[in-house]
Amino acid sequence: QVQLVESGGGLVQDGGSLRLSCAASGRTLNNDVMAWFRQAPGKVREFVAAITWSAGITSYADSVKGRFTISRDNAKNTAYLQMNSLKPEDTAVYYCAARKVFKAEYEYWGQGTQVTVSS
Repeated sequence: QVQLVESGGGLVQDGGSLRLSCAASGRTLNNDVMAWFRQAPGKVREFVAAITWSAGITSYADSVKGRFTISRDNAKNTAYLQMNSLKPEDTAVYYCAARKVFKAEYEYWGQGTQVTVSS
């Protein structure tokens, strides 16, 4: 079992920055993928970014490319999402999730952290 705890959300102005953290516990991540998703009010949850834990290969949604950066600290078993040039449309609850690389669906989810970007 893996437990995920997000932190770092908050209120920021248009154009500002935030860094989210996702701390994993229960076991050391290895052949895993860690991802960030978000869900805005009245909308479906959407993929934001992902990183493979061992190789550090990243992928991003088109809407955040060039503005968001996903990274991980293997020693701390923690993933990060650096969000720059934030826009009001980035307002959402952000969730981190994890799965084994050979699995199709994310099986572990955090509780979410609110990000609000004011215009």
